[in-house]
Amino acid sequence: MIINIRANNSYVFSSDIELSLKADMRHKKFAYNVYRENNFNVLKSLGIYGPNNVGKTCLLKCIRNIRNILLNKSPDVSSNIFNDSNIVELGVTFLESGKKFTYDFKFNTKEKEFIYEKFSLINKDKYGNEKEELKLLRDSENKKYFFEDKIIENMMKLTSKNNILIYLIDETEIKSFESIKSTLIAFASSIDYVDMNNIPIQKTIDLLKNKNNIKEKIVNFIINADLDIENFQYIEDSLLSVKLPKDYSEKAEEKSLHIPEQQMDQIRLTSVYKGISVPSMLFDSTGTKKIVALSSYIIDALEKGRILIIDELDSSIHFKLARAIVSMFNNELNTNAQLIFSVHDINLMDCKKLFRKEQIWFIHKDKKGVYLYSLADFTAEDGIRDTTNIIEKYRKGLLGALPDPNLIESLLEVEHGK
Repeated sequence: MIINIRANNSYVFSSDIELSLKADMRHKKFAYNVYRENNFNVLKSLGIYGPNNVGKTCLLKCIRNIRNILLNKSPDVSSNIFNDSNIVELGVTFLESGKKFTYDFKFNTKEKEFIYEKFSLINKDKYGNEKEELKLLRDSENKKYFFEDKIIENMMKLTSKNNILIYLIDETEIKSFESIKSTLIAFASSIDYVDMNNIPIQKTIDLLKNKNNIKEKIVNFIINADLDIENFQYIEDSLLSVKLPKDYSEKAEEKSLHIPEQQMDQIRLTSVYKGISVPSMLFDSTGTKKIVALSSYIIDALEKGRILIIDELDSSIHFKLARAIVSMFNNELNTNAQLIFSVHDINLMDCKKLFRKEQIWFIHKDKKGVYLYSLADFTAEDGIRDTTNIIEKYRKGLLGALPDPNLIESLLEVEHGK
């Protein structure tokens, strides 16, 4: 599980920002929204609000970049265009196998080099006191290196900077190094990133092809989403009970759901209405198709305890369905899955029935910079309590992160131009 995400000079973030999923256990409300293990308390879900083009997607991309780099994928890291520096800093604190770790790195976007990385174990005693135990340090800028085994430490000084250390050194005989590598890869492998405007549907197709327990759970999810569907199946096109139009092999209207090389697989995805099977890609709405594509990620996360990152959770789906998805992760039956998402729908901004205050975050931007902060930063003195109507406060602009469109000026220009 993710506990903390850090970024500096990355995308729109010109200075340090920090997203925390650490639960404040001084507050007992919605205790089942918190995952607990070995005295660590982590939020099961977190939503990020803010106007368009302020950095919500950028923040989620920072998580995706950390995952990709830990999985040995090509860095897709961009520095802030308004800073002179080419050095991007990213970091994560996470739980893996009941232990808390931190990993930070610096990447030079011009030279395409990793110039710094640090990995630590965070020990916590029964009183809640935490102590950092440094496990790995490679600081090529300041010529500082550390590893408990001097063989690895000496090798650090000679390795290339075109990748992170776990992919530059292959020392299977040194257990401490292999342990670090397996920990980082296991954590990164547990993260799924979904853009609601570009959801790969192949995951759903692959799981529906198999006759197993998770297939039934995905089908039940789609049916229980109240989409007026009696059943959802993957069948051979020869079994379709409707005559397809001659141009049925053309792409679906929604470009976000195109997978050209898997066109026939998509045709075989069928919704059942009143006993009749129809091709989902031709007959179902955009929102329904998105739910179908998203269903496998949600069920897989809950089934296997994965971390699901969703950009624009409320895109094309009803607010009650978005709320129900979040509730699945907050529920006490969810033992170790985590959901982090960006959203615009203020109906989810509910501290009375859905969220703890620290589960709601905002991104605000002005001429001076970009600001990331939590609803928990507002106190009773600010008029924010657990019983407060948060939606009304947000609408009035009292929480910031609210756009101020002035489209009347465009209307006046149009009218004057007649």
